Amino acid sequence: MARVVRIEHTGGPEVMQWVDIDLPAPAPGEVRIRTTAVGLNFIDIYHRRGDYPLPLPTGLGSESVGVVEAVGPGVTGLAEGDRVATFGPERGAYATHRNLPAEHLSTLPDTVDDASAAALMLKGSTAQFLIERCAKVERGQTVLVHAAAGGVGQLLAGWLNAIGAIVIGTVGNPAKAVRARKAGAAHVIDRSREDVVARVREITGGKRCPVIFDGVGRATWEQSLDCAARRGLIVSFGSASGPVDGVALGTLASKGSLFVTRPTLFDYVVTRDERQQVIDRVFAMLAGGAITAGIGRTFRLEDIAQAHRALEAGATEGATVLLP
Repeated sequence: MARVVRIEHTGGPEVMQWVDIDLPAPAPGEVRIRTTAVGLNFIDIYHRRGDYPLPLPTGLGSESVGVVEAVGPGVTGLAEGDRVATFGPERGAYATHRNLPAEHLSTLPDTVDDASAAALMLKGSTAQFLIERCAKVERGQTVLVHAAAGGVGQLLAGWLNAIGAIVIGTVGNPAKAVRARKAGAAHVIDRSREDVVARVREITGGKRCPVIFDGVGRATWEQSLDCAARRGLIVSFGSASGPVDGVALGTLASKGSLFVTRPTLFDYVVTRDERQQVIDRVFAMLAGGAITAGIGRTFRLEDIAQAHRALEAGATEGATVLLP
């Protein structure tokens, strides 16, 4: 038996329901894991709300850590008792047990605990691909990171700082400003009190930023356009405040021949080798002190609705982890 979250239709946190299912033996190429930690991500909310439509009914959550309990036929390199982690693409991490393709699992080093791994698998991989595979940030570039006190925001700030970029982070209040600075932002702008565009122009001497990472979406889109340097790149990777609609090509031209991309992790991490390269890079950054797991809050897995409400309301800082 396994206990899993299912949604029959999209909507608020109340649509998530716990159900008991009979979990079959692992199929060829699969393993069964017992969940020990789950990472909560805003994409889970997008899926629950229907921002990113999924076939229904569906499970939620893609980032989890667990212990292998059974191995299906044909699986090599994994055995019962191994600690493993995944960042998807399968959904259904909100579960006590589940079967997953072995090729989508990575073994964990003893130096990384379950909660930290759950906080880093998806968000850390996201930071890596955004910085090094998508935007290809170079040393010395000034980079704007919106929501720099958030889970991905802190990782972006620390990672960028470690490779020699100059980070300008935006935050929503003074308390989050402290967290962003600690993560690695050289300059922090409190958007509740300051004019973001004016401050970016001041910090950069009017040059603005060649790269902007925007995971906020609708609320910061106009700011991102006005903070981008000529031929700058806006990487719109999230829509916490709502999706960005109606991107006008003429506006990109008038703002300085800008580039805009809306990337997703699984277009940059396709093969098993690419997955391993990304994970190895994340844990190397962790070992070197460039990034931390940055766990701000933990919830019991059964309190998933409460956790969703907190994340959606902006009442969390750093990573949020769910524990059985």
